[in-house]
Amino acid sequence: MKALNLKSESFRYVEKSFGEWLDILGYAEYTVYSMPNYIREFLYHLEQQGKTQLSQINNKVIKEYYNELKQRPNARRGGGLSNNYLNKHLQAMHKFCDYLRQSGRLILPKLNIHRQEKDAQEVNTITQEEIEQLYKACESGNPWLEKYDLRDKAMLAVLYGCGLRRNEAYHLDVSDILFDRRLVHVRKGKNYKERFVPIGKTNLSYLQNYIYESRPEFVKGKKESALFISTQKKRMQGQSMLQRLKLLTVRTENFTLMEKNIGLHTLRHSIATHLLENGMSLESIARFLGHSSLESTQIYTHLLQPET
Repeated sequence: MKALNLKSESFRYVEKSFGEWLDILGYAEYTVYSMPNYIREFLYHLEQQGKTQLSQINNKVIKEYYNELKQRPNARRGGGLSNNYLNKHLQAMHKFCDYLRQSGRLILPKLNIHRQEKDAQEVNTITQEEIEQLYKACESGNPWLEKYDLRDKAMLAVLYGCGLRRNEAYHLDVSDILFDRRLVHVRKGKNYKERFVPIGKTNLSYLQNYIYESRPEFVKGKKESALFISTQKKRMQGQSMLQRLKLLTVRTENFTLMEKNIGLHTLRHSIATHLLENGMSLESIARFLGHSSLESTQIYTHLLQPET
């Protein structure tokens, strides 16, 4: 979506202004970044129809665009766009209409478009190439964002590289990173079970860079044992980690990855699948993930079976 270039100066301005409006209202960074992208796609669609003025936007035009989205094929994976992705577009359109009303740029009636039913829950995974893109997205090149970049890489090192659950990552302390043994000590696993998880040299270096270069900027001298620190100098919540992951997903500019609607647990599912692809035994993967039985791990063998 980011590659779409708007020719209309008024469209370019309103897209930027919409993002600033969301930011002022205190929306999450991922929302401020992603919603204008969905609106850019809508405005680009209008330009292709010869519409370049805000006055040409009305509920009929919006509904026609949304119906076109529902019919649009997904060229990369087959079928149509997922309901989750359609709902993201619709949410952005509703919020954009609110912005137009409150800014006085255009008065539109409330959109009478209902959300799609949520897609059935399934085990979601991403490819090793997409994982590399997420790590690459942590390299913004902006010195002002470096402390966030280093924290994001450390987060991926734990959630993907070690396959930790959301709650396990949340409870990690700095002392749980055993650099000399290349292990992560999970003290509060599922059902209160603890385990030691091996961590690769590269991911360990990401943790080291974060702990010694970035983390001090978050704690600012405050005594805090937590590994991941928020901007409020407190233990970083799982929801905040999820927002960072979603932001990284958008930064990849990979439409397929964004359409998967990944969560923190997706990284855990993905490392398990990748280990299985690379020949690791189910028993070893079960120990790595902290599964109490092989039945929980068997699901990953089904993910690798070709569709018939």
